[in-house]
Amino acid sequence: SEESIIKIFHHHHFVFVIRGLKIAVISLPFFMVATFFIGTLNNLQLALTYVTIGLVFGLVIAYDLAIFFLDRLIITNKRIVHIDWQSIFKRSEHEAELHDIQDISTKEAGVLSNLPLFDFGTFSLETASTRTTITFTDAPDPEGIKDFIYHLNIKPHKIQLADNSSSHDHARQADATTPVEAKR
Repeated sequence: SEESIIKIFHHHHFVFVIRGLKIAVISLPFFMVATFFIGTLNNLQLALTYVTIGLVFGLVIAYDLAIFFLDRLIITNKRIVHIDWQSIFKRSEHEAELHDIQDISTKEAGVLSNLPLFDFGTFSLETASTRTTITFTDAPDPEGIKDFIYHLNIKPHKIQLADNSSSHDHARQADATTPVEAKR
């Protein structure tokens, strides 16, 4: 049978918002230094200084956004693929066949992970055959992804092809009435 994409997961949006806010805070001292030149620069030069500072930090945020959304975890009916962009020019791809999965582990941020806004963490899986490890950081609902993969292994006929228009789908949409069992 043909391979088809079932679900695509992107990093949790809240993590990007925090990173964007950090970049904005880092830009504040540059704007403050520019205000010291109010008396020495004319209005056009001062405006160009502010625009340049804003443009530089805007490009940093755009670059971070591109990397953020290019990273993804793709689940097909046959395998799991993690596309990890370290920079715009460098990416790595790791894949694991569904039948080779030995262990899946997750790590979340404690009690706050019960709230959808803070429900992100690290999703890791290991395979037996090649000792491949896939680690997807800032994953939305890592426990949900784990449950989704277990359900995919247990009842593949119950999983439907996903509408991948939303990058922050919750993985618990798969038959939640079945107890989760680890495939060994």
